[in-house]
Amino acid sequence: MKALHVVVMVLVVVLLTAAPAFAQGATENGPNSAVFSGLAIGAGLGAGLIMIGAGYGFGRIGSAALESMARQPEIANRIQVAMIIIAALLEGATFFALLICLNMGGAAKW
Repeated sequence: MKALHVVVMVLVVVLLTAAPAFAQGATENGPNSAVFSGLAIGAGLGAGLIMIGAGYGFGRIGSAALESMARQPEIANRIQVAMIIIAALLEGATFFALLICLNMGGAAKW
């Protein structure tokens, strides 16, 4: 619990000290409100959370599959095929969500 408290405090300090970096004046094309709104930061945080979730999901899939194979070695081939199918679906959903986040982050450069 103490580690979580430290992580939250570090995050608060980073976000508070990052505000002056985005407090820039108007550019030649007008104010850059997309960057100032935090769109790129949100996209980056979303992409990071997606990767954490995907890693956790792949770990759970592998763990459950290996445990099932150890309990019933006679159906290990069917378990392995099911594991690969589920992992492919998870990877597809992760890739789609990551592209959405990166696309939103790229919108800040318009």
